[in-house]
Parts: sequence; structure tokens; C-alpha cells
Amino acid sequence: MKIILLGAPGSGKGTLAKNIVKDFSLAHISTGDMFRECVKSGSELGNKVKSIMDSGALVPDEVTIEIVKDRLSKDDCKNGFILDGFPRTIKQAEALEKISQIDTVILVDLSKEEIIERLSARRTCLKCGSTFNKNDVPNGKCLNCESELIQRDDDKPLTISNRLEVYEKNTAPLINFYSDRLVKFSSAGTPEETYRPVKAFLKKLEA
Repeated sequence: MKIILLGAPGSGKGTLAKNIVKDFSLAHISTGDMFRECVKSGSELGNKVKSIMDSGALVPDEVTIEIVKDRLSKDDCKNGFILDGFPRTIKQAEALEKISQIDTVILVDLSKEEIIERLSARRTCLKCGSTFNKNDVPNGKCLNCESELIQRDDDKPLTISNRLEVYEKNTAPLINFYSDRLVKFSSAGTPEETYRPVKAFLKKLEA
């Protein structure tokens, strides 16, 4: 299966993707993770990407498309993949149509108020990249590796607002673009409650 996850930042796409990957043995393609690896490299491109991400804006289409195209050519994508964070614009979607045929598009739906509350409370491990709600880690240490947790610049209130504005402007139109293959699921509940109907849908699609 070849799947796209759509949804605003903080809607729960990443958590949902991990559950799908585990049960359906798909490659997880997260542009956010790829961008952060690029930033860690300290290269000229990495520094440019960091500046863009910190402002809440989108990395240019040309750069994103090339990164994703290269990733989809890897052997682990031959049996299927799930795209988390791509495409984010109509231009990216049109480019993807020339690269691979997508089977279904899952829209993860959550209100703006709930998104702001979730992201503002999110803390990320400096070492392993795991994320937690600050209320679940009162000592500020990662539950997996005991490293320090930080609030990413793109999870701060002002940047969150900018990210949601960018999403509404550039990504929401993709809902219409993929209307023939799109299915919507609410992520207002727990991760388990969100995943249950998605898993049932994908089981039927797989069959």
C-alpha cells in the first residue's frame, strides 16, 4: 500500500504513522525527520532548512520534492510506504503523481484549539528524538534514554500560529485534490482510539 497522511501540525499524524508502519510493514517517510537530519548535518542546506523551519514556513517545493524522490527510490519502499508531511502543496502533489501512484489519503482531523494545546505541551528528546507531553515528564528527562527534553522552536505558541496559517493556505487545498481517494478520521481521542478505525479501514483496503 502507498498512503499519504494529511493533517495540520500537531494533529497526530506521526503517532498514527508509527502504528500503521508497525502493523502493515510499510516504510515511514517523514519529511520532518529528514529535514531535521539535514539540519543536524550543519551543512549550508541544513542551516537554510533550519532557518525556514524555525520561522514556521515551508521548505521550498523543489528541495522537498528532490529529497522525497530520492527516498522513495530506496529498497524499503518497494513493498509500500506511508508519507507523513508530504505533499504539503498542490505543486508537490502534482510532482508525486509522476513519481508514484498513491492508493489512499488519510486526513487526520483535529480542531485548532486542541492542536495549539497539544503542541505547546510537547517536549522533544535531544538525543533520541522521542516526544512527550510535558505533564507526563515532570523531571524534564526522556522516558526512553534519560536525556534532556526541550521545547522545539516550531512548538512555541507564535510559531504554532504561523504553522497553522501556512497549513490552511497551502495544504488544505490538497483535500480537494485528493477527494477521490481521501478518508477522514478524527484524532480527538487517545492514539489507540484514533488508530482503531484507521486500522480496520486499511485491513479492508489491503484485502
